[in-house]
Amino acid sequence: MSGPESVLVADIGGTHARFALVGADGEAVNPLVLRCADYEGPAPAIKAYLADQGGGAAPRHGAFAVASVIDGDRIELTNSPWRFSIDATRQALGLERLEVVNDFTAVALSVRHLKSADLIAIGGGAPEPGLPIAVLGPGTGLGVSALIPSADGEWTALATEGGHVTMAAATEREARILDRLRSQFDHVSAERVLSGQGLVNLYQAVAALSGHQAVFSTPDVITKRGLDGSCPVSREAVETFFAMMGTAAGNLALSLGAKGGVYIAGGILPRMADAFRLSSFRTRFEAHGRFQPYLAAIPTWLITHPLPAFVGLAALVAADSDK
Repeated sequence: MSGPESVLVADIGGTHARFALVGADGEAVNPLVLRCADYEGPAPAIKAYLADQGGGAAPRHGAFAVASVIDGDRIELTNSPWRFSIDATRQALGLERLEVVNDFTAVALSVRHLKSADLIAIGGGAPEPGLPIAVLGPGTGLGVSALIPSADGEWTALATEGGHVTMAAATEREARILDRLRSQFDHVSAERVLSGQGLVNLYQAVAALSGHQAVFSTPDVITKRGLDGSCPVSREAVETFFAMMGTAAGNLALSLGAKGGVYIAGGILPRMADAFRLSSFRTRFEAHGRFQPYLAAIPTWLITHPLPAFVGLAALVAADSDK
């Protein structure tokens, strides 16, 4: 039930929308996950969520994280049919204030507030205080952000579309895989291989190059068959996914000078955390020629917190209330 000071928070992705209420203590409570396809937009979904809370004082403020470019009042989600006006949604929900940020901006805002139990360390040394922090992760799409420090000790979370950079091959096999995908897509971005659908794309490309029939069509099945070793094509697709994550993360760390560390988020990798930790991800992260020692010192973590965007939105709300 919402309290008098509660703030409505939402993490709206391409497939699911997650809602919660943040109290004065900054903790998100009563989370609920709804399928975007079941609602015409965020306002009807949120009304259903609030009705499920059983009454109480309606929240007056809201903070949303959305998988979209934020450019003005109109939001068009990248991998979802939802389209909405920020102000019209605010009015429909009776909110006095509604702040909307990119979903990975919210994740970036979370990383300085996560506990050690929310993270799995995967190699590297200690983070250097006061230096940039990189954040990326695969889900329905590939999210990318960063935290950049200022001279006065404040931190700025970047809103980027780094998931759409061109994916580079690090081996001859990857070059053939990407060549195969280029015959299908005008542009093979990192998201084309590092996302749920990206894993399917990798599987289909590996199957074609190996002369096998592509019989699976969902990332869950490909992951299961790859991790248990029952399908060699799925196994190669999953291993390639892990390795390419390392390439992308290393590229981002170099681009940002992210000596504060690199955090891997998203809905896919926490479900196979042990396999990811033991994979070639970290080796590939460091495999950047003369800059291997530079990257070897940078720590990487997998975020296992189920709702890091809520932690980031709570931090955003707390920072706004202090101003």
